Amino acid sequence: MSTSRAAPKPPQRRTGVRAAAAEATREAILRAAMRVFARYGYDGATVDKISAAAKSVDRMIYYYFGSKEGLFIAVLERIYAEMDEAESALALDESRPLEALVELIRFVLGYYRAHPEFVTLLNTENLHRGRHIAKSKKAREYSSHAITLTARLLQAGVAQGLVRPGLAAREVYLLIAAAGYFHTANRYTLAAFLGERIDTPEAVAAWESHVIDSVLRGIRA
Repeated sequence: MSTSRAAPKPPQRRTGVRAAAAEATREAILRAAMRVFARYGYDGATVDKISAAAKSVDRMIYYYFGSKEGLFIAVLERIYAEMDEAESALALDESRPLEALVELIRFVLGYYRAHPEFVTLLNTENLHRGRHIAKSKKAREYSSHAITLTARLLQAGVAQGLVRPGLAAREVYLLIAAAGYFHTANRYTLAAFLGERIDTPEAVAAWESHVIDSVLRGIRA
């Protein structure tokens, strides 16, 4: 007597595989959008240009992000999140607050130099008076770690008698961020204005040293 075997079932794609593919498509669009927005600005970055750069189609942008504005907001959120993540990964010795603060200053200045697209995208959004990032529900989350970390370093310094009390962590961090942002954002116009490049290794080191000295002079007890 012969026995019959059940026909093999066709392989089915698992939900996890589809989700991974969807996330890869979304990520590709987001990365392409960063490049296109940085190159053309908000108005010049069309959906067609972004989908072409992502090797995708326009409808996928609308599917994942809703609109060009939604995509731009997602880009701004991503660049803030990436800086926040990098900052969060710093292993600072809070028992040595001044040395730790110096490391933080070097990180912030170095991050701006290493990510000029970050500065370009922020410049674009500032030209639009921040009307896109104001619609983000996540924007304020990204400053919390940096301000909290700066506050802890200042408090540790006060406890050790190294830092004068009453300093606002937000203002100290803004001073550091401003020094890094301004130097990178204006490197070309400043070179023309000063008659010399400010992005050579020697000029960058001199600026970093000056910022560190200025911050420490301003906070010491």
